Amino acid sequence: MLWLASPSLDSRVLGWSWFDGTAGAGPQLDGDPPYATGLAALVDGWRMLQMSPLIPPVPGHERDTSFLKHEFVFERIIDAG
Repeated sequence: MLWLASPSLDSRVLGWSWFDGTAGAGPQLDGDPPYATGLAALVDGWRMLQMSPLIPPVPGHERDTSFLKHEFVFERIIDAG
């Protein structure tokens, strides 16, 4: 999953999470985000589903901590055989 700075896929990655369903047989990631932008993940063969609603903040609460708004799920199927 990637959380981007804006709803635009060419915006920078702010946060990410990774689940390896291959029990370590698939590619492994280090501490940096795997892609600089969502567009870079698409170019590398990932499929994408946008998850977050685009909801404007309530006036006076623009700086409250909450969920990351621009959430995208990326999936790539690989042969771990």
